[in-house]
Amino acid sequence: MKTLYTSFSCLLASLFFFSCTDKFTEELRMNIPVYMDYETLRSSVQSASSRELSNPGKIYFKGDYLMVVEYLKGIHVIDVSNPANPQNKVFVEIPGCADIAVKDNTLYADSYIDLVAIDISDMMHPKETGRIESVFPYTVPVVADEKLPMANIDQENGVVTGWEIRREKRDLEYVNPVNYPVYPSYEYFDKNSLGSYYAGGGQTGGGADASSFGKGGSMARFGLYDRYLYVASTYILYLFDVQNAAKPVKAGTVGLNGTVETLFVYDKHLFFGTQSGMLVYSLDVPSLPAYLSNFWHVTSCDPVVIQDDYAYITLRGGTTCNNSNVNRLDVVKLSDDYKQYDLVNSYTMTEPYGLGIDGNTLFVCDGKDGLKIYDATDKKTITDHSLAAFPEIHAYDLIPTGEYLFMVGSDGFYLYDYSDIKNIRQIGYIPVAAK
Repeated sequence: MKTLYTSFSCLLASLFFFSCTDKFTEELRMNIPVYMDYETLRSSVQSASSRELSNPGKIYFKGDYLMVVEYLKGIHVIDVSNPANPQNKVFVEIPGCADIAVKDNTLYADSYIDLVAIDISDMMHPKETGRIESVFPYTVPVVADEKLPMANIDQENGVVTGWEIRREKRDLEYVNPVNYPVYPSYEYFDKNSLGSYYAGGGQTGGGADASSFGKGGSMARFGLYDRYLYVASTYILYLFDVQNAAKPVKAGTVGLNGTVETLFVYDKHLFFGTQSGMLVYSLDVPSLPAYLSNFWHVTSCDPVVIQDDYAYITLRGGTTCNNSNVNRLDVVKLSDDYKQYDLVNSYTMTEPYGLGIDGNTLFVCDGKDGLKIYDATDKKTITDHSLAAFPEIHAYDLIPTGEYLFMVGSDGFYLYDYSDIKNIRQIGYIPVAAK
């Protein structure tokens, strides 16, 4: 009997061990987060000596200055008072910056989860004047190696500024009855999370004091109108009251009906480029943007610009937005009340990103196929009327200003003179640092 009891006890112990012990430790290579604590984040805005462009992003124009975002690092300030000789003057350190907009002498920027206001009345010596903490979603940069798992994120440690790949011990969880290791759950972050939550450049317009606003590119998610700054995330529009420019105040949020990528302010309306179409919101009440209408298209990345009741939309496939090969320019006729739409024509492109329209001159950044410039007088035959092409560059976004075109690409900042439409020429260039 004792032998039988002992065997039964051993069996029970064995079953207990295998059913209750479900975590094991293994050493493996992982993406380990690198943090910046919140105190450091919130004391880091400062000017520094100019530095070479390394990873340029959104662009913004105000006065004599063109500002180029160095992705997640800060802003290059380029003096373009002499367009033929642009000067890289100073670098403004803003950790986590992906987007900017300017009202009067105040620059607004995202700084990871915060919104900051910076006095740029002396552009060479900017000073932080206001900050709204933890207003944007907690996001992280692209992981160092997508093939490796990502370690748990502890938001108490601060914001994630980058990743290290190293071997660490982590608990693995065995899920019965399948004998397969599953890493402990962690919050999912899209590999383009900073861009997909909030980013910008700040196309601005309208309002009684529109002349006090600067101008951003078509890839913007920041926009200014009346007394408000609008910041578009994927599904939420953040509103900030900037009547007192130096001290922005959070003024609420509005849910958006799509996976928003870009924002364009025009004629008392907000035009959102989304992965599935263009959304239009009315600003009849600037403090409460109201959904008005939409124009749907195939799923793709989608910046949009508006002029004289026409929308120009670039669609880019083969991306995180859509794996299709749809790469085109759509021209859409808008009704006077922006409630009805008529697709005028679609034009095949290679890899279109940002675009701009100035009168009848249309500028398109066609990615690796360079900058393309068209006479858009006849909306049905635009690509039959090429004015100029600059194919040996990788174009991302641009700002036309009447005579001069500012453009940024993966290989640098370019400046073009198009005052003579029959002789468009490059007159300035600041390259990206060699890697």
